[in-house]
Amino acid sequence: MSGEPGGERVIDGRYRLLSPLGEGGMGTVWRARDEVLHREVAVKEVRAPAGLPETDVRRMYTRLEREAWAAARVAHHNVVTVYDVATDGGRPWIVMELVRGLSLADLLEAEGPLEPPRAARIGAEVLAALRAAHGAGVLHRDVKPANVLLSNDGRVVLTDFGIAMVEGSSALTMTGEVIGSPEFLAPERALGRTPGPESDLWSLGVLLYAAVEGASPFRQDTPLSTLRAIVDEELPPPHRAGALAPVIEGLLRKDPAERLPAERAERELRILGAGGGAPPPDTVPAGAHAPTVAARPE
Repeated sequence: MSGEPGGERVIDGRYRLLSPLGEGGMGTVWRARDEVLHREVAVKEVRAPAGLPETDVRRMYTRLEREAWAAARVAHHNVVTVYDVATDGGRPWIVMELVRGLSLADLLEAEGPLEPPRAARIGAEVLAALRAAHGAGVLHRDVKPANVLLSNDGRVVLTDFGIAMVEGSSALTMTGEVIGSPEFLAPERALGRTPGPESDLWSLGVLLYAAVEGASPFRQDTPLSTLRAIVDEELPPPHRAGALAPVIEGLLRKDPAERLPAERAERELRILGAGGGAPPPDTVPAGAHAPTVAARPE
């Protein structure tokens, strides 16, 4: 990483970091300027935790590169566009389109629960992104409000494929490591079973529940108790979901094979988002489920 007289940092001799867009425990997303193409971009920096063994640091950077690879495989207007993977300081930096707006998590924090039609419209766009990803052999594995961006022009964008699993790739996790946000994990993943597209559909169901109810359904005081609730507890009935309730309940069936299929769920969400009525109660034929994407267990 090079410096400039003005104090701004330049990544890989090309991407000038301008200001942070967001920061978490694992790194920072920057607003930056591509000095070659003269456009603003978002650059994702990941910082390895202090004291992490070198083998785990390398594994983290490999996962970051795979995020770019996974997202770049999915060409869809609801999926963030990845432009480049730059290498600087011995680590990768993901260069993406700059989405001007806020995350769904920010919106919920600022405005509180959404009305069901608005949540349905957002959910339909997220599901379109997931269907495109699944069609490309990519499982997202961390669908949550913080990873859904709402652009100023009305576009809904699914981002952060950093823990995505790609068909045919090897796992990059340690034994016993929980990958993803616990309260959005599907029961089969909490039990260590092989995930499939239905696991992302469960996470979407939790997202929709949280969007209309104000809290995710299985959140407990600790990650372990949250995972136990996901596996063992019944879904608390949604009270604010209205006509959206059957879709949420269909996505949050414990058995992946019994979940609302993606195509049917998207159709229902678009109807509800446009102001239509509730779907019929028996929306999922016995045994109906989305096509399975091959993925190796962690």
